[in-house]
Amino acid sequence: MFNETSGNSLAGRKVTSRQNLLSFFCALVFALTMIPSKAQAQILNDFEVKVPFQFHVGNTKLPAGQYLIHVLDGSDLSVMEITSADGTISALFQVQETQAKSTPAKNELVFNKYGNRYFLTKLFEEGSASGSQVIESGYEKTVSHQTVEAQEHVPAYRRAKQGN
Repeated sequence: MFNETSGNSLAGRKVTSRQNLLSFFCALVFALTMIPSKAQAQILNDFEVKVPFQFHVGNTKLPAGQYLIHVLDGSDLSVMEITSADGTISALFQVQETQAKSTPAKNELVFNKYGNRYFLTKLFEEGSASGSQVIESGYEKTVSHQTVEAQEHVPAYRRAKQGN
């Protein structure tokens, strides 16, 4: 009789452990869905910008001019594309979330300047301290060790949605 009771008790513990584990897993999934994703704070709107100087973004050198910038569809907000207004030049670049020291009053692009070379480094939307930081290229790492750094801020404009 002792063996039967002991066996039933052990089976009951297994069921209870499984129920507890399932409950814990469900609670964990629920909690993770309630926590906002860091990627949600990055740049979401399309930008138009007139850059008055030649610059680098990722591993691409671009001439001064009018550009459109947007998050690449399906990239989980980690890849952006910059395209010249006439569509002849474009480049993809990786970004990660960053925080501004103070909330910007306007949309802006921030460029690191090393000597006469400019590198796109950050993008911020008006009213949000969260933005996107361009992943530093190997070329920028090399150049940044050779010269003194400064920063240049260029205003950007939210691009009007077409077709609405």
